[in-house]
Amino acid sequence: MPEANPGRPTVSTPATLTPVGYLQFENGTLFAEDSTEFSQRLGVNQVTKLTVFPQLELLLQSEPLVISQTETHTAAHEGEVFAGVQGVVIPGGESRPTLSVSYVRRLHASVAPELDVGTFRQSGTLLVSEDLHRFHIDANGILTEQIQGKVHRAQFGQTFSISRRLGKFTFSGEIWHFTQPFESSNTVGNLWAVSYALRKNLVIDAGFNHGLTKTSTRWETFAGFTYLLPHRLRMVHHGLQP
Repeated sequence: MPEANPGRPTVSTPATLTPVGYLQFENGTLFAEDSTEFSQRLGVNQVTKLTVFPQLELLLQSEPLVISQTETHTAAHEGEVFAGVQGVVIPGGESRPTLSVSYVRRLHASVAPELDVGTFRQSGTLLVSEDLHRFHIDANGILTEQIQGKVHRAQFGQTFSISRRLGKFTFSGEIWHFTQPFESSNTVGNLWAVSYALRKNLVIDAGFNHGLTKTSTRWETFAGFTYLLPHRLRMVHHGLQP
């Protein structure tokens, strides 16, 4: 059975791809409180990934449900939908990291309040992953296009996470930063998480994130799972894969 390659729960995305021809589902919930757009927010998130070639992965990301609360009312909305592609530029080896690039485009916008990072119309990311001694490192450099009315502005982000596997457990720590172009400010967070491999293709996770600036979402807690479908898609197995 192939092994799942979770992209959650950290903000950083691995530069490595999922096994070729297998659908991978990353599902979870995130509860946040004390942010500029809401007092409390609960979101259900889902990401589907499919690697169609050894160096090319497709992804679909959505937030089917968002329940938010402000001082005056509570509301429920559907979240946004994104589609994207990630490609490996330099495959990793014993003496070099994996280097990838990705592009993501919004397909559906939502009126639901957003976290401190905000939302975007399109984004490009440079991804680096490396195994160093007994630690795994993921680092991302992110550029997004944010829109407010007729004004378009660039947002820049950087993430850096370190994880260590101990048996079936993996412990992760991360620091991340994003500019907030329409607030003329910055948001910074510190994330800690633990995951446990129930099987090679099924991993559960949980953790929390603490915002470190005045415009950051103060607290976020999350839990979810990554499941790699154990059956290879015939279309990929017989048609797309070389």
